[in-house]
Amino acid sequence: MTYKTPHIIDFGKLGSPEIGYLSIAENAKLPFKVERIFWTYYTPESIVRGRHAHFKTEQLLFAVTGRIIVTTDDGKGTIETFVLDEPNKGVYLPPNVWHTMQYSHTAIQMVFASLPYDAADYIRDYQQFKEVWGK
Repeated sequence: MTYKTPHIIDFGKLGSPEIGYLSIAENAKLPFKVERIFWTYYTPESIVRGRHAHFKTEQLLFAVTGRIIVTTDDGKGTIETFVLDEPNKGVYLPPNVWHTMQYSHTAIQMVFASLPYDAADYIRDYQQFKEVWGK
């Protein structure tokens, strides 16, 4: 199966500074059917999370508040950095990318995932990742 590359998806926003904003994630804008939603928060700024890839799971990461720096590696030499600091924009992560996240202390990350949690879906060893996806 061929997956898209990591990229930002802008969900737009409705409203104004006087009344606040609303962003909508409807099926038409999502690159996959969402099977799991989770969030992380109060992560110390010195901690780098992630450090894995997936065999099958696709994800969409948002910084609901704060800032998250997401770094992706496709195993073939393409490394990209995405800065999430607007709640209406998310970064799409296909399963074939190694990714890390670093957070501002106030960051709340929300993740939409295409599959339920399965520990066997995670590639946590970088050399194994390169063997699976780096070809």
